[in-house]
Amino acid sequence: MPDRSIDWLRQSSRDIEQARDSQDSGRHEWACFASHQAAEKAIKALHLYMGQDAWGHVLTKLLDELPKSVVVSSELTEKARILDNFYIPTRYPNGHPEGAPFEHYGPLQSHKAIEYVQEIFDFVRSFIKT
Repeated sequence: MPDRSIDWLRQSSRDIEQARDSQDSGRHEWACFASHQAAEKAIKALHLYMGQDAWGHVLTKLLDELPKSVVVSSELTEKARILDNFYIPTRYPNGHPEGAPFEHYGPLQSHKAIEYVQEIFDFVRSFIKT
């Protein structure tokens, strides 16, 4: 099976661009979701680079399932845990007790989401040399 890790990493970078564009447009819920997606793709890129498959969408689980040679700090795991909260409720009106998703996310959340995904991306890039 060919190594597609670079494709996953490149798409992750593109998703980070989308997160920034969404934030600039005031679509903070989408900035948060795109940040989650970018983190997921970056971590899956690292799994592929290390020769293993990865399934699922929970970032903390994906980080935990990396080979033991990849040391993930507890701080990075906590940032992934925050991004995990943006997978479903940013998109679905029933993700919160009331209100549409866009009413629950603002500049603070999207700023932190983009900051955290960039840290995850940089962590992955420290392993994958292109």
